[in-house]
Order: sequence, then C-alpha cells, then structure tokens
Amino acid sequence: MPENDLSLLQTQAESRIAVADSDALEELRVALLGKSGTLTAALKALGAMDPEARKARGAELNIVKTALTQALAARRAVLDAAALEARLAAERIDVTAPVRPELTGAIHPISRTTEEIAAIFSAMGFAIKDGPDIENDWNNFSALNIAAHHPARAMMDTFYLQGGEVLRTHTSPVQIRTMLDWAKSHSTQADAQPIRIIVPGRTFRADHDATHSPMFHQTEGLVIGRGITLGHLKGCLIDFLRAFFDIPSLPVRLRASYFPFTEPSMEVDIGWNRKTGEIGGGTDWLEIGGSGMVHPNVLANCGIDPREFQGFAFGVGIERLTMLKHGIADLRLFYESDVRWLRHYGFAALSPAMLHEGI
Repeated sequence: MPENDLSLLQTQAESRIAVADSDALEELRVALLGKSGTLTAALKALGAMDPEARKARGAELNIVKTALTQALAARRAVLDAAALEARLAAERIDVTAPVRPELTGAIHPISRTTEEIAAIFSAMGFAIKDGPDIENDWNNFSALNIAAHHPARAMMDTFYLQGGEVLRTHTSPVQIRTMLDWAKSHSTQADAQPIRIIVPGRTFRADHDATHSPMFHQTEGLVIGRGITLGHLKGCLIDFLRAFFDIPSLPVRLRASYFPFTEPSMEVDIGWNRKTGEIGGGTDWLEIGGSGMVHPNVLANCGIDPREFQGFAFGVGIERLTMLKHGIADLRLFYESDVRWLRHYGFAALSPAMLHEGI
C-alpha cells in the first residue's frame, strides 16, 4: 500500500469512526485491525520487504494504527456514555410522584384485645407471665386439684402427646409454675411479696363450632397474699370489665358455681340486653368467665401454707371478650385469614391500646 493510500485510509477511517454507531464501530474495528483487517495485512507484508524499507514502512503503519486505535477508543467511550445516559433516563424514578395506593396491614382483633387487657391490668399492678404450650399432667391437671378420675378432665379433652404430655387446656399451669417458684424463693414465706399476675396465651381443646375452636386464647389472673378476700376479687373484676368495655356503670355479678381449683367458685356475669345484644343495657345477664378463691389443695400442692396465705384466680376467653366488644358472631372467622374481614375488624398498626378513664 503506497504512502498516499495509507494517508487516505487513515482520513477515511477517522471520518467514518466519528459518525459510527455501536454496531458500525465494531465493524470498522474488525475491518481495520482484525485478523484479516487492512492494517493487519499491511503489517504482515512487512516480512517480505528488505530491512531498510521494512523499518520505514513499519513506522508509518504503527503511526496510523495508533491513531485509529485511539479514534476507535474515543468513539466507543462517547457511545457508552450516551447509552448510559439513555438507560438512566429510561429507568429514572420520579420521587415526587404520589405513591401507588397500597393496602396497609392491620392488628388482628385478638392481638388488640390482648394488648388492652395487658394495659389495664398493668395499670392495676399486675405482672404479665407466660409459659409453654406443651405441659405435663401435673401442671395442667393434678396440681390444680383435678385428679385422673375427675370428671372435669372430660370437659377439658385435649391433644395428648407421647410421654404423657398434653397441649395445655388453659393457662392455669403458669399459675402453678409461678407459685412453685414463689414458694422456693421464699422458703420462710415471712417476707414474701404477694403474687399478682395475669397470664394471656394460647390454649387447646378438642372442640370446634361457631363458639369454640381447637386453639383459642385465654387470660387468667392470680393474686396470692395475706388477707385476700372475695371482696378483692369482685373489685378487681369490676374495675377490669368496666374499663375494658368502657362502661363506667356496667353491672357485674358473681354467681355461685364449681371449679375444682377454686373454693368457693363463681361465674362472672355482666349485664346485657338479650334482644339487642347491648352490653350494659337491659335486665339480662351474660356469663363471660369463671373465678374463685384458690383452693387450699392447690396452694398446698405448690408448697404454700393455705392457713397463712389466701388468693383468688379468674379466667376469661380473649375471643369471647373480643366478640362481645366488637359484635363478632362467629369464632371461626378469627382464623380464616380473610383479609376483607381483617380490614373491617382490624386496628391501625400505629394505634396503641389506650387505658380508659378511671384506671
């Protein structure tokens, strides 16, 4: 290739490089510098020339090759920058645009009721205790004065596991655990501080219909100390129920009943209107839970002297309280995972459980 042809090649190639797009630029690079490219062929032809001519020709070819290589690299940089700008523009997010309407989550009514119960009893000086869902027979039945032959066990038919353990039928085993720990830590029981706890949690029974579920939630309360009377129990329950339902004059009565772990035992009733379902209205009574003075046998089973210490206990179903307060007719709806139901009965995630006036 004569020198003037080499100069013309460089000029034409640089002109084409300056306006080439990405694909055309790659084609030019291959045509000029590829294995069969024009400049590559000229460099291979140097071997057939005499030394003096090869030296001079090689220098000329290297100058052109360097110039074209730099031109190709510069054009590639320009094209890459333009492609990046185009991509950034296409993928840009307008942060000033309004957000898409998204459905927010809600607190389940069971969780909300548990929070309200905890808030009310915490203000009354109760500690909150928890325990395992799987219990042994002693904590779940025997220590609570429910012998193996006792008919009360039939009312608490539950799920039995290998090794004699059961899914707890109530949260009362936590009361047993608490009293046992209390008796161990206060061996003389002379300077013992009173027990004042509530125990919210899951419980299990082999039952399922519109008002019963194999898994449900309870809250139990326990107070142990010196000089505890039925008056303390009634006052505690009245304060709690009136605060929970936000009805300062809510009628509350204790009605004689039977539970193996309390003596005397009482059902807890609140006033309501059977026809309208209004809580606190009318002249009818609605049972909502059980209560009573802790049976001396239960205290003795936990190492507490029943001649020196007395106490009361009570239990209410969290689902039952929720259904009454919010007008929910079917217990099974709580566990069907229907988001439409939750949107209707759920509570805002940032809405805290507030204590009602008077607590």
